[in-house]
Amino acid sequence: MRSLPTILKTELLAKSDWFQIESLHLEFSNGQQRVYERLRGSGYQSVLVVALPDPQHVLLVREYAVGVEQRVLGLPKGGVETGETTLEAANRELTEEVGMRAGRLRELGRLSLAPGHLCHSCQVVLAEELAPCTARGDEPEPLEIVRVPLARIPGLVISGELHEARAIAALFMALSRKSLI
Repeated sequence: MRSLPTILKTELLAKSDWFQIESLHLEFSNGQQRVYERLRGSGYQSVLVVALPDPQHVLLVREYAVGVEQRVLGLPKGGVETGETTLEAANRELTEEVGMRAGRLRELGRLSLAPGHLCHSCQVVLAEELAPCTARGDEPEPLEIVRVPLARIPGLVISGELHEARAIAALFMALSRKSLI
């Protein structure tokens, strides 16, 4: 197995409250040198929740996504607050966004998005045994909650209605774990 490249120099190119853009000067084991840029977060941790109200359905949310400037269908998600575990954060986000609390939570694994450029990953959590429970969230407007039969997920992906890569991967992880596909 090859060794990791040596970081020769790191430069901070820009910074906001949430992100830093860094330039990394690297030397690979074969002597090749390259400069890469990456978006580094501020240590923000997040969760993505696959909420199953019953074995045949999943709860999705439709909300505005500023990155693509449209309302998108996806999974409940959010940040892990200071002092919170991943599972506590998942249940809090589920309560705030969907109005349900899970009696059973399981971590399914981590997902990264564009690891060649982004230093962020999120924890996928499977939520089952749901019961009504509400809490005020931080969303600027109420989210549309959509109860979807699991059998319709492939069609939603094919049609482009469900296109967020993390949500699709998280659903695949949950369905594989549940032996439903």
